This record gives sequence, C-alpha cells and structure tokens, in this order.
Amino acid sequence: MNTEERAARLRRLRRFAHWLDDGIGLPGTPLRVGLDPILGLVPGAGDAAGALLAAWILVEAARLRASRSTLSRMVSNVALDALVGAIPLLGDVFDVVWKSNVRNVALLERHLADPARAGQADLRFVALLCGGVLVFCGALAAAGTFLVAALIRFVAGL
Repeated sequence: MNTEERAARLRRLRRFAHWLDDGIGLPGTPLRVGLDPILGLVPGAGDAAGALLAAWILVEAARLRASRSTLSRMVSNVALDALVGAIPLLGDVFDVVWKSNVRNVALLERHLADPARAGQADLRFVALLCGGVLVFCGALAAAGTFLVAALIRFVAGL
C-alpha cells in the first residue's frame, strides 16, 4: 500500500472516530458527544451497535498491518467501552468521557509512525492487562472459597 492510500485511510478513520466520539458539541458546554454515546442511550442494542461500528477501525488497523499488541490494546478499548457502556446511567457518562474510537485511531497512528516503540509500549500494556485479569480471577476464586466455607459452616451449625 502506498503512502497516499495509507494517508487517505487514516483521514477517513480520523473523521469516522470523530463522528463516533465527539462530533457534536453540546450547546452551552465544552462537552462534545458523538454517535456512540447517543446510540448507548438505547439499552443493550445501542452499545452493541457502537461496538460494531468501532470494529471498522479495528479491521482497518489490521489492513494497515498494526501489530498484535496494538490491535489487542485497541480491542481492549472497545471492550471496555461496550462493557461499561452497558451499565445504565454510569455507562452513558463513561461513553461521553472515554472516546475509545479516537483513542484507537491515535494508537494506530502512533504505531504507524514508530512501530518498534509503539509495540514495546503496547506489549507492556497487554502484560499489565493480563496481570490485572489474573489478579481479578484470583480475587474471585478467593471470594468464592470464602463464601463456600461460610456456607458449609452455616449448614454445619444448623
């Protein structure tokens, strides 16, 4: 792919992310919203639709040969946006602030500008994310063990 075509794709992605995340100014405030937070107002289906629209940025990033670690980081942004966005009220506020699509285009641009440096930073992020997931799973296992032990003590005391 030549540099002109790559630049054109990046322009389209920037414009698309802008309209998804912050294309509409709220009158009388410095806040900007996009189609993603507006879609998120529809319970369940709106966040799913936002995630589907965000998938186009991921597909284009893969076509532009973004590294696996950069793609993983982008996917985690979309997943976080969709999961937290599904929580009533809190998710709607989160959608206005998080702007995962603009973040993902910035990650892609950073990767294309300096793949080695971006790859190292993204690998650190993925390692921290995996570590966080392991800690979370360990905490869930400990809580489950505690609850089962308490239930056994309760039943034994009857």
